[in-house]
Amino acid sequence: MTTQRRLGFFTRVLDEAPAGERYRLALEQITAAEAAGFDTAWVAQHHFHEDEGGLPSPFVLLAYAAAQTSRIVLGTSIVTLPLEAPLRVAEDAAVLSALSGGRFELGVGSGGTPSSFPPFGHDPKHRPEIFAGHLDQLVTALRGDILTDDGGALYPAAGGLLDTIWQATFSAGGAARIGAAGFGLMLSKTQPHTAGTGFSALADTQRTVVDAYRENLPAGVPARVFASRNLVVVDDEATAERLRARGIQRSLPAARALGIEIPAGAGPRELSALLDLHVGTPEQVVAELAEDHVLRAATDVVFQTHPVDPPHELLLRSLELIAAEVAPALGWSRADVLEASRV
Repeated sequence: MTTQRRLGFFTRVLDEAPAGERYRLALEQITAAEAAGFDTAWVAQHHFHEDEGGLPSPFVLLAYAAAQTSRIVLGTSIVTLPLEAPLRVAEDAAVLSALSGGRFELGVGSGGTPSSFPPFGHDPKHRPEIFAGHLDQLVTALRGDILTDDGGALYPAAGGLLDTIWQATFSAGGAARIGAAGFGLMLSKTQPHTAGTGFSALADTQRTVVDAYRENLPAGVPARVFASRNLVVVDDEATAERLRARGIQRSLPAARALGIEIPAGAGPRELSALLDLHVGTPEQVVAELAEDHVLRAATDVVFQTHPVDPPHELLLRSLELIAAEVAPALGWSRADVLEASRV
């Protein structure tokens, strides 16, 4: 990382608790991330499946987070745009941006759970064209175009949000379209691997996606690359070993469903690399993350704890260790400290 890159925390809101407690803990984690010096905090939208993601209404939770914080930038990673009325997304995003003092960034995607589409009246096989149409409507509204026959446009005006839009994709073709539109590129830690080995394998696969994005950016538009990775940092090896085993056990069903071959007799480190799990002491995870060339080149480095999903207190401690030891070892510096040093 460099001092210009941002450090982010991403919660899937999956603490082992009822919904209201999940939301309270997520808010506490976001405020703790701000106190530790993180630059951004992100939430994902998921419908119906509480074990996949615990938040169907990200704007509501982020409005609460905005009221409890003062510096950290808040974002969606992602809003499932095909299942939303795009003008309502524009209005909610505009109000949230105004309430937070401009501390909001909008990430959108086409969604990944086919069973969520029929209840909203959509066939999942039509997801790409629905997404494209909704994205056009969203951009039109945020741009401030006239929307009604009596001259009405989006209120409050939110043209600045156009410069914050992020879009998620797994493919080089999708990345080329995102780049041509001038949006930010969101990379997921769940992307299936097609190249490389060890702790650089995910980056080796994503490199072609990043290259396609950068090659298609309009002249003068800065690249914005969001790289999400799983990371849990602890104080001792015994805790690391326990959480590493938990993460591996929780990751294996999804890996097998994606057709990832699990080598017979593979040890914890080999499995962790195969499943993109970074769980360990600061020294251990710094060595692993240093192998990730896409992470080094990203403008936004965003860490999440899923699928390990450690207990709340361990998650808070992980945030402290990331900001105090891991991120600085990779070249990151706290934005508030840098700003104070310039005064």
